[in-house]
Amino acid sequence: MKKIYSTLLICGLLTFSACTGDLDQMPNTETTSADVYTTAANYQAVLAKLYASYVIAGQQKGGGNADISSNSGYDYMRCYINMQECGTDEMACTWLEGDKVKDLTYLSWDANDPWVEDTYYRIYQTIAYCNEFLRNATDNVISKFSDTDQTTIKQYRSEARFLRALAYYHAMDLYRNIPFVTEKDPVGAYTPPRYTSSQIFDYIESELKDIESTLPYRTTVTYGHASKAAAWTLLAKMYLNAKIYTGTEHYTDCITYCEKVIGDGYSLDADYAKLFNADNDKRTDEIIFAFNVDADHTMSWGATTYLVCGEVSNTSDYENPADYGVTSGWSMFRSRGELSGLFADGDKRAMFFTKGQTKMLDTTIDDPTAGYLVTKWTNLTDAGQAASNSGSSGVNTDFPVFRLADVYLMLAESVLRGGTGSSKGEALKYVNYIRERAYGSTTGDVSESDLTTDFILNERGRELYWECTRRTDLIRFGNFTTNDYLWQWKGGVKAGQAVDDKYNIYPIPAAELSANPNLHNDNY
Repeated sequence: MKKIYSTLLICGLLTFSACTGDLDQMPNTETTSADVYTTAANYQAVLAKLYASYVIAGQQKGGGNADISSNSGYDYMRCYINMQECGTDEMACTWLEGDKVKDLTYLSWDANDPWVEDTYYRIYQTIAYCNEFLRNATDNVISKFSDTDQTTIKQYRSEARFLRALAYYHAMDLYRNIPFVTEKDPVGAYTPPRYTSSQIFDYIESELKDIESTLPYRTTVTYGHASKAAAWTLLAKMYLNAKIYTGTEHYTDCITYCEKVIGDGYSLDADYAKLFNADNDKRTDEIIFAFNVDADHTMSWGATTYLVCGEVSNTSDYENPADYGVTSGWSMFRSRGELSGLFADGDKRAMFFTKGQTKMLDTTIDDPTAGYLVTKWTNLTDAGQAASNSGSSGVNTDFPVFRLADVYLMLAESVLRGGTGSSKGEALKYVNYIRERAYGSTTGDVSESDLTTDFILNERGRELYWECTRRTDLIRFGNFTTNDYLWQWKGGVKAGQAVDDKYNIYPIPAAELSANPNLHNDNY
């Protein structure tokens, strides 16, 4: 597979460092920025590092020669998967103590939780990378290059701003009120101010609107790079959740940007399963933006390697790891019964291995035989062959960050919540497109009377499970911490229980609070 990160020098042109309380470091290497930003080709290599920062943890295979020190040493996406999925009705973790995900699972974390801390610093590492790139990509700095090279670097500049906006979106969604730093701030001993969630929202919105005209359309974008549609989809996601972030609804704006994406010519891929296999870089009809994962160039023990190997059991007497293109399973997690219970007969999205497994978690949440095994993610090519030796090299399956089915569901939900610019009839059409793919016919079609917000939440679960949307969705529907919706082991008890509403937001790590007096946590 051709991957964008093949341009990345694994040993790195730049190795950045970050430390507690100083989120905007200069590169801590013998090679300085002045040495690096000398050719357009070098800008391309550093841009590749910005993209790769979401899926690798260091400069060597599996995270060796780490970019930053962390509790686990794992990459951004392994952190993000845990933060978005572990505590929800979708995922049951097996290795609660060994992987230190017990508190995430039971919604009982604090400001010293290792995953809360690692995710925070991974996000700000990416933001720091983008800031440093942008400092060296101003009009004044690049004026020394040819007109052609300047045009190319300006394109890279827009992509770096998109990647920074995405990281800030994750920070806002997870932590809400956060430190804010850009390329315009001083380098070195600088204490970033605390921005409210509303301020961060406004900043991301302005950045994405400013760069949308300079990003390419889907027909001209290089695979793995950000397009206009990627920026539009991120705006739509922000607008869908705007009431949570700012207190103000933006459902009409969500519809507007969903319509922009739909109008850019995307269509649902015919085969749902192939969206999550090792040849999913071919699914550009539906996948709007993906993080590239490659066993040669971006190998880590996180991202989709975590999902593919993690879903395969190492204790089952029945499941064969080779069926998923891996040499062994990690037995990291299973589905909760509430997830598998969402599916009706005939729905091909119900991708579960059930033999030897119980549906519900009636013993303990970490019993490896409790909960069906998920089979959605694989390291198999379209031809059914293993794409890499995942025993030592990770997988070749990209992570679809944004795809059209999500856009259809965002539009439908926004219509039901009172947004204008579309209609319930159009929303129904898009929902039934999704369901017709799922069933292979019209037998799963729903009517307008079926189209409710509760139906949309369930349909998002069926369509998007284990794609890092569930926590955000449950919070938007008021279900994550409350008694309105309980699932087994929510709050640490078998029957499920409500938890403090403070768990809708992760705390700023305690060490960061000590270093930055501008920051504080509410209720922690």
